[in-house]
Amino acid sequence: MAMPQNSTGENGFCFTQTLDFSCPSPPGTASRTPETLRGLQACSTPLSNGTTSSGVPSPSDSCAEPLCSTTPGEEETQFSRGIKYVSADGEELACGWGGFTPGCLQPFNTSKGVLFFLCVASFLQGMTVNGFINTVITSIERRFDLRSYQSGLIASSYDIAACICLTFVSYFGGNGHKPRWLGWGVLVMGLGSLLFALPHFTTGQYEAHSVAEVGICGGNQSLPCSQAASSLSSYRFVFMLGQFLHGMGATPLYTLGVTYLDENVKTNYSPVYIAVFYTAAILGPAAGYLVGGMFLNIYTEIGREVDIAPENTLWVGAWWIGFLGAGAASLLISIPILGYPQRLPGSQRYTVMRVSEAHQLKDGSHKKASDPNFGKTVKDLPRSVLLLLKNPTFIFLCLAGATEATLIAGMSTFGPKFLESQFSLSASEAATFFGYLVVPAGGGGTFLGGFLVNKFKLRCSGIIKLCLLCTVSSLLAIFIFFIHCPNMPMAGVTQMYEGSALPGGHLNLTAACNAECVCLQETYSPVCGSDGIMYYSPCHAGCKKVSENLRNGRKVYHECSCVERALLPGPGDAEAGKCTSSCAKRPLLLFFMFVVILFTFLSSIPALTATLRCVSDRQRSFALGIQWIVVRTLGGIPGPIAFGSMIDKSCLLWQDQCGEQGSCYVYQNSAMSRYTLTAGLVYKVLGTTFFIAACLLYKPPPSESAPGSSDTSENGNGDLQEHKPSLPAEEDI
Repeated sequence: MAMPQNSTGENGFCFTQTLDFSCPSPPGTASRTPETLRGLQACSTPLSNGTTSSGVPSPSDSCAEPLCSTTPGEEETQFSRGIKYVSADGEELACGWGGFTPGCLQPFNTSKGVLFFLCVASFLQGMTVNGFINTVITSIERRFDLRSYQSGLIASSYDIAACICLTFVSYFGGNGHKPRWLGWGVLVMGLGSLLFALPHFTTGQYEAHSVAEVGICGGNQSLPCSQAASSLSSYRFVFMLGQFLHGMGATPLYTLGVTYLDENVKTNYSPVYIAVFYTAAILGPAAGYLVGGMFLNIYTEIGREVDIAPENTLWVGAWWIGFLGAGAASLLISIPILGYPQRLPGSQRYTVMRVSEAHQLKDGSHKKASDPNFGKTVKDLPRSVLLLLKNPTFIFLCLAGATEATLIAGMSTFGPKFLESQFSLSASEAATFFGYLVVPAGGGGTFLGGFLVNKFKLRCSGIIKLCLLCTVSSLLAIFIFFIHCPNMPMAGVTQMYEGSALPGGHLNLTAACNAECVCLQETYSPVCGSDGIMYYSPCHAGCKKVSENLRNGRKVYHECSCVERALLPGPGDAEAGKCTSSCAKRPLLLFFMFVVILFTFLSSIPALTATLRCVSDRQRSFALGIQWIVVRTLGGIPGPIAFGSMIDKSCLLWQDQCGEQGSCYVYQNSAMSRYTLTAGLVYKVLGTTFFIAACLLYKPPPSESAPGSSDTSENGNGDLQEHKPSLPAEEDI
């Protein structure tokens, strides 16, 4: 039997899908009397909106359940009882590619299946863009002679591409076939990863001159400028193009992907699904930091033996391996995403049940977006933009998101470098440390935010207040940057060779103890003297002999004329690498950095949920697109560039390549903390102000008192839209 479409008049709903049960009808159902209907009602399950559901399971059931409650074999049951779910216009809602829709794929044609593949895609995107790139940024600077602002421009290229594509993708993709947009986007993202790794294969081998050859006092000090000065910095344009493709590919993921999930699950489960999706996106960077840090311990020219260790500042790790793996995985995961239908079976039921919490405009123009034909042509684009611009809650949520994005983009790009400088760590150690912070704080905060919205059934105004509470908490915690770890003493950089401070902060790497060595400033390879002071290189420490420490494999330099022995007179020894920092403030600094990251990400999913609820249903994809444009333009793009320029200002020691300034070797920790504190306070205060304005200016729809409105407590939506009518209750059938 086939359920007829319920096509009601002005005050009713129109179901645009039919359930086609291929099982034969039981005898006696050809003609229905009132008694028969009452008998059917007795064995049917009432829906929250007043409709009834037969006892036969349907694919829509998967959308109605919480994410964590799954009965084993449930999906198989849905597709093994002869149920075929099609739309009213004959559109096939099966999972597949064109006419190829094998039955083995249909168990994945559920909201949980979509969530899984989108989580994998967001994990790969986060691992690549926010993980690998931020982890290897120091190695890329060193390998291709880049400055911090240039690497910041590489990071910002992702957001520039997103800004260019967002309007087009969110407007047309929002009214089109979302899975196809998503699948092609993931494929383009994979191509960007492969392109990002290309410079490794198109440049010559990396030559790291060992200080054993050119760095010891009295050794061969010839280092032609043709070797030091190069045009490798031009490869930044290849990196920027790779990032541009990353931005193009990820554009559908966080606009159409979010709305596709939101449209295909029950309203009160939507924050949990979106939180899981974004948690995967947060765990991706964490995995990128950890895995990328491991790859940095492998020399970039795999298979080639070198006599320097990862602790050496001339070391460049295998930064490119992660991009090859992530690119190949993205190409593979795009295939199943391309196979999903335009909407999942059963999703129309939740479109009908959904009640809106859209901000009410005084002139009532928000009702235009309720027109089924609104937004299907380019002519409606200006009106769509105007409706969003007239929504003050939406505008201030966008501005608040931009302030948070600035800090997130800046700290995620240069956070490892901050730890590397403060705690005197190697690049791989700093990346691993930062990964340990991001995994529990970022991932846990993201999931917890969506869980709190679902747990307490928060309305739109309550969600904004939760965001405000999180922002104020992180604002208080950011004062931790008042403290910092002192720089390790470095002769000629932070102090003079005699132990006194440098006048005016000027470098003076030459002293009487190394004047006869004729040391090159191009050869930077710090060593830690037995007196606890770092030196620019073994040559600048006046070292004349070298051996190897069998215990840890590091080189040990002897007869260093600039290094004083603690007890005995005469030259001391030095070991390759930076001196180990014994900063007592490290645990406190790491703890409060954890708190800042936790509360910053805790507000992300509630803010996104508030954005989805404060606009009309038909504008959700486009609203997310406009929001991402604002966030990228005001936050994501200037964030890394501003932080990079800020960090450059705190540089004490620049790379010198035959008169050309390269990357920074040593930063002043106090200045770096001061600049970070200033930026954090400014943007956190702005974010707090914007959330307060959004909360005060939000005007919810009037409460609905019509029959059937009691089901809103089940969906967690107490603020109802302009009196959406209810379907008739059971007694009225």
